[in-house]
Order: sequence, then structure tokens, then C-alpha cells
Amino acid sequence: MHGRIGVVAETASKKTADNRPRLLLMDGHSLAYRAFFALPAENFTTASGQTTNAIYGFASMLANTLRDEAPTHFAVAFDVSRKTWRSADFPEYKANRSKTPDEFKGQVELIGELLDTMNAERFAIDGFEADDVIATLATQAEAAGFEVLIVTGDRDSFQLVSEHTTVLYPTKGVSELTRFTPAKVEEKYGLTPQQYPDFAALRGDPSDNLPGIPGVGEKTATKWINQFGSFAALVEHADEVKGKVGQALRDHLEAVKLNRHLTELVRDVELPKAVTDLERAPYDRTALKGFLEVLEIRNPSLRERLLAVDPGAVEEEPPAPEAGVELDGTVLGAGELAYWLEQHGTQPLGVATVSAWALGVGSVSEVALAAADGKAAWFDTTQLDESDERAFAAWISDPSRPKVMHNAKDALRVFPEHGWEIAGVTMDTALAAYLVKPGRRSFALDALSIEYLHRELAPAAADGQLAFGTDEQAEADALMSQARAVLDLGEALGGKLEEVGAVELLHDVELPTSLLLARMERHGIAADRAHLEAMEQQFAGAVQQAVKEAHAAVGHEFNLGSPKQLQEVFFGELNLPKTKKTKTGYTTDADALAWLAAQTEHELPVIMLRHREQARLRSTVEGLIKTIAADGRIHTTFSQTVAATGRLSSTDPNLQNVPVRTDEGRAIRRGFVVGEGYESLMTADYSQIELRVMAHLSEDLGLIEAFTSGEDLHTTVASQVFSVERSAVDAEMRRKIKAMSYGLAYGLSAFGLSQQLGIEPAEARVLMDTYFERFGGVRDYLRRVVDEARATGYTATMLGRRRYLPDLNSDNRQRRESAERMALNAPIQGTAADIVKVAMLNVDRALTDAKLSSRLLLQVHDEIVLEVAPGEREQVETLVRHEMSSAVSLRAPLDVSVGAGPDWESAAH
Repeated sequence: MHGRIGVVAETASKKTADNRPRLLLMDGHSLAYRAFFALPAENFTTASGQTTNAIYGFASMLANTLRDEAPTHFAVAFDVSRKTWRSADFPEYKANRSKTPDEFKGQVELIGELLDTMNAERFAIDGFEADDVIATLATQAEAAGFEVLIVTGDRDSFQLVSEHTTVLYPTKGVSELTRFTPAKVEEKYGLTPQQYPDFAALRGDPSDNLPGIPGVGEKTATKWINQFGSFAALVEHADEVKGKVGQALRDHLEAVKLNRHLTELVRDVELPKAVTDLERAPYDRTALKGFLEVLEIRNPSLRERLLAVDPGAVEEEPPAPEAGVELDGTVLGAGELAYWLEQHGTQPLGVATVSAWALGVGSVSEVALAAADGKAAWFDTTQLDESDERAFAAWISDPSRPKVMHNAKDALRVFPEHGWEIAGVTMDTALAAYLVKPGRRSFALDALSIEYLHRELAPAAADGQLAFGTDEQAEADALMSQARAVLDLGEALGGKLEEVGAVELLHDVELPTSLLLARMERHGIAADRAHLEAMEQQFAGAVQQAVKEAHAAVGHEFNLGSPKQLQEVFFGELNLPKTKKTKTGYTTDADALAWLAAQTEHELPVIMLRHREQARLRSTVEGLIKTIAADGRIHTTFSQTVAATGRLSSTDPNLQNVPVRTDEGRAIRRGFVVGEGYESLMTADYSQIELRVMAHLSEDLGLIEAFTSGEDLHTTVASQVFSVERSAVDAEMRRKIKAMSYGLAYGLSAFGLSQQLGIEPAEARVLMDTYFERFGGVRDYLRRVVDEARATGYTATMLGRRRYLPDLNSDNRQRRESAERMALNAPIQGTAADIVKVAMLNVDRALTDAKLSSRLLLQVHDEIVLEVAPGEREQVETLVRHEMSSAVSLRAPLDVSVGAGPDWESAAH
């Protein structure tokens, strides 16, 4: 491995063209807040619930600005609180600002930690705002002969602009900065930078709660400043200003004077360090990488940009290889693989591959093997001769030859395309890392290598293509390094698995599941293209019909996909009740439309709901049609490492997203059919598995009895909760208890239950309390599981799958309550997920043992789908019922429903 030195880092401490030092100052709070609203919080959240969008956006802007401006000196200023000399002089200062969003809290402190890893100076001075600190540093720097650059979203900083000071003002989120020089300020406002605070005082600033003058806008303020030369001169000649605006000026003169006082930035704040102390210093690169890893910020572009502007990168020597990392690698030619395997293939080998897979077809283009003694080999699969083919096929299929892989399922799925079957995979480092820390955002090999081996990996080829600018030797070296990293990771993670008690879970459940899923992905499921295309046309027609109806309901055409136009129509033209206010206006999301439909008699909300539902269904079917492969089947991809609870997920296409409870969803499922050479599809699923798991874990005798009685669960429970005979339980009682039971299994609060049932929170709380009076074991279990998790830091399923929840002890209420809900949910849903995996493996093993041709095709949550060979239906059904019901032993017995038919919907039960 070779250390890579960024080109930009070479200029990271250069001086300006006239050899002056360059100081970059950033307004931390201003930029963090902009980043927070520029990036969707829901896309930047760690597994523990820490939102990171402001951190990510700030870091991105920081990296770009350091790269583009190449300062010699750098500092960031932060606000301490809203209590400053301005709020002391004017108590209403910024009093109109809304409460800081919970998701934003804590991110500023973490940005400070980021800056510390970069050895960057940061200031936060009691009683002053960040602007005052920046003004002070800028003034000192100019006097010391510096060029000054200020990055801030506060326009008051324009008063600092001069021949030597430029403000870089964000004009689009955090991605674009506009340079405000004296000429730019004059072009924008028609005033000099020195006149800007006069202008700001007259204009007022709603964001700071500084009142303006009624009837006086920016044009009038500019006119007055230019006419009289300054604010002070305007005050002296206020009696000369004619008309209503003149009277308004005189009426509000004292307020405007106060504005002028408050908008003037302080330039002599006492600071702990001087400008000359702000020279950029080398990063603590280990701390920086660790910081990014802990916050699960793994975007390689951001990471590379931050490291590229490290002032210490120029002097940095390539890191010395760790002991045992040096590779004696060989690029094998035709006829050389068999001998290499004979020499090294008896020991555990790390395996890395470059492969491609799309629409049920794939190929392997490169393979690298690495041993613990430093030997490694790389070969192009198209260059193997007959002896190589035989030797590799024998080695790869030999269960006594240990193989360590990363995301082994990818290889298990594609190797059979070459006639190679894989056996003997003793470790999958992606699955192992998932079991050790299931809440990670990424299980990529390079990230794991940095975290566990402190080793950076060079990028290898993707989809069989050499990385741009590399030759075969470089590509081979990169892939062999990956193979060695996989081998070393396997050893490191093996110890971690023992620490968390997950060794058996990996070897008995996850690795066999990978092998089964690979075969299921290769099988795919047959699709009726004509049926799906007819469905797509049906939904497209329904979408167009909804558009026509919406236009007719309003009386003119408008874009149903434009939130802005919808807001104008709903709340402007139609004057319907206002919904929840967002930063872009009143929301028109699905919940808001449903509320409007209930609150008003206007037909438009109902039409819009139908339009969105039909558009969603059309999109779903379009996606399914696009993924029908040449063999007429849809080959989804399953993932074992996405859901922290252990559930499988499905992509390309997502078959877990096909609706099941609506007529349209059932019609879509009829497009999945039995394939040629098979008799029928069969579906089998568990009835109320999460509730049975909850009954088992809680050991509540009443709930267990409700399951073992053979009666309808929700009716039986409702009769006990409402103290009525079973025959007196009506549909509404049953609905409430069903929502309650499932809600408890998923950590639902009383408020959440009230929202789900459409009742008051107080009524929901009474319902929960009554439920717990009858089922005290459930209440005690739910309390116990959270208390135990708070003490140990994790929850565990019956099979030992852990989920770590450090936020259970967080001071942040929102994060703590979120972690408590996860603690309630994880053991129940995780145990259910484990049971389904065990059931799948047992069913597959039993099919093989019975020498049946029927096969598993899909797993969707608690349901498995099989393709049944002619004449095997009764035997398969008996086998499936037995293996699934006996997958584990629960106090509340597992109940299995089975159905068969020519398509997925007909096979429902």
C-alpha cells in the first residue's frame, strides 16, 4: 500500500500572490444552521439516532473552502448563547426565533470536535456573537497585513468588506458561495460596505426581531443613505425628509437608532489568541477518521476532500506497513493456478473477486487469493487453462478448504455461472461486522479495514472494469490487498464475535442463509409480463383520470406534482383549513390530505390521495416490468445487513414493497406466476409471530392461554381487557386491541396509539393501563427489557443477536425515547426474524433430504414462497408445516398457514 498525498494539500498553506498570509474565518453557528436545513435530516442519522446533516454539510463546505481558498491561517467562531450585550441592550433581540430543532441540538458541539481533530482554532466568547469575534479577528488581521476571507450567512458581515477582506456568502444551501468584495456590495445594494450598517438599521431585520420603518423598504433606505451620506447625517436632517415616509422615520427614530447600535459589529473583543496564533496545523488524522467512523459519515468523496487539505499531508511519509501485511503477490498466467493452489490452498485463504450481476445473469472477471504467510495470487478468469479450471473448481467446492470472504453471497450467486460451486466459507466479514455492530450504516470492506485493521485499501475494479488510469498490475495489487484485508478482518472479527456471543449465530444461521439466498436469487420468480403491462396501463389511466377530476374540481389546470402550486390551490384559492406549517409552506403530504378530507367537504383532497396512490402503484409495476429478465423471471436481491433487527430486505426490485391488503396490490401479485416445469406456487407464513414471541418472552400466562385456546387472539384478549363475553366483543373493540397488541411489540407510545386509532391520548393511555392490568407479565417484561438494556447497553434475541443502544442513557430526551422504543422492538422483531431464517433453512434442508425438486423462491417478512414441482404438493405442504412450526420451541405455539395456486395471490391463504 502506498500513501496518497493530495495535490491540493501541497498548496494548503501557500501565501497570496503578493506573499501576504491569508486568514479564513467561518461563522460556525450560521453555517451549521444552513447545512441543517439544506440537507434532509432523515438521510443523515446514525443507528443510535444522532442526526448528522449539519455536521456533514459543514464538513463539506469546510473541505471545499479550504481547498479553494488555501488559507495559511484559519479559525471558526461560534455563538455561546442568545444572551449577549445586544440582548442586554434590547431584550427583544432575536426573541422571535423559534425553538432550536431537537435534531440540530448536539451537532454544533460535534462540529467543534471535528475541528479539534483538524487542530483548527475555535472561539466562543460569553456575551458576544460569533460575528463580533470574526470582526475582531478580521480587524487585527488587516492591521497585520493579512488577506481576510469570511464565510458566513449573516449579512451584517458585509460592513467588514474592504480591499483586504472578502465575505463568502452562501447563496444556495451550503454548496455555492458568492464573493462579496467592495464592488459586489455596491452592485448589490448601491452602497459602500461602510454604509451597510446604516442601511440595515433603516431596513430592520425580522430574523433578529429588529423593527423596520413602516412604508420604508430597501430602495428608500438606500436612497436616504446616498442622499445624506450616512445614517448619522440622516438623523440630523430627519426634519427635511418629506411625505409619509418622513413622518414614519421621525416616529420610529429611536427604534432605528437602537437598530444602528445593534447592527454595528464589535471589533475589539478580548480574545485568548492572536491572529498570528491561527496558523493551520497538521490534522490528527487518526482522530479525524475515528470521528467520521463513529458518526457513520463514510462518504469517500467527503473523506478524501477533508484529508486532501491537511497541511501536514505534504510532509507525511507513507505509513509503514503493519507486521504481516507485506504481500508476495503473483499475477498468474495460464497453467499456473493449479500449482499455486497445490502449494498454498490447504491453509485458510482470503478471497476477493470482481464480478457483475444484472437481471439474473452474471460473471466473475478477476479473483485474488491471499494467505497469512504473505503469499497472494491474482488471475483473470478468462485466462485459465483446463488444468487451472479443474484445480480451482476442486478447491472452491471443497468444504475442508477454509475460505474467508466479504459479502460471500455475491460470489455464491455468480460463481455457478462458471460451473463453480462454493463450499467451506468459514467467515463472511460483512456478516460478522453486522453481528458485532448491526447499527452501522455501511459494511463496506474499506471502512471495516480502517476501523479494525487501521489499514487503507486502494480501490479495485468494479463490474469487471479496470479503475481509470490503472494497469493490470496495479489492479491485481489492489485486489490482492483486499483479499489479504478480508483474511485479516476475519481473524479480528472472529474475536469480536466471541465477545458478543454471536459465533454460532454466524455459522449456524447467517452463513447458511447466505448460501440459500444466493440460490433463491438465481432462481428468481416467473412474471406474467402481459398482466403487469395491463396493470401499468390501468394505473396510468387512473392517474390521468384523477388529474382531470382535480382540474375540474378547481376550475383550471395546475401541476398536481408541485407542492407550491398545491399550496396555492388549497390554501389560497380554496381557502381550506391550514395544515402543519413547514419551512416551505403548509404541508400537503398524505396525512395532511387525509385530514383535509375529513375536515372539509371539498373533493380535491380525496382526488389527490387517489392520484398519489395510483401513481405509486404505477411506479411499482413499472419497476417490476423493467426487472423481468430474459428468462421471464424477476431476480430480486436480498440483503442480510440492512435492518438492525436481523430482518432481510429486498432490492432491485423490492418485493417486500408489493402491497398485499388492497385489491390493487392483490392484482399486482397475480403477475407473479408459477414457472415452466413446475405445478404451482406455495406460500407459507407465520400467524402473529411477533405477538407469540412477546408472549414467550414475557411469560404472561394470560396471553399464552389466549394463544393456546385456539380462539381468535384479538377477540379473546378484547374480552379480557373490556371485561365482556367473547360474543359481546364488537369490531371496534377488536380493532383497538389488535392495534394495541402490535403497537406494544413495536414500542408504540400512548400518543402513537391515539394517532393510530384516531382517539384522544388520554383514552389511549386508559386503554394501555387496562391492558396491562390484565396482562401484567407483558407490562413487567417491557419494563424489564428496557432496564436491562440500559444497564448492559444492548438487547438480545432468543438466538443471541444483539442490538447496541447507547442512547438509552442519553441526556437528549428525543434520542433516549427513540432508543427505548428500539429496546422494546428489537428482541421481539429480531427473534421473529431469526425464527423465519431458521425455518427457511430447515425447509430447504428437508426438501434436499427428501430429494424433492420443489424449491424456495422468496422470503417476504414472515412469509416464504416456494415453487412446487409436479406431484410434490402434498408432501411439500406437510414438510413445510412441520419444519416451520418446529423451527424453535415457544410457550405460545407457532401457527403456520399454507396455500397453493398458479400465482402468488392465488397461493395466499
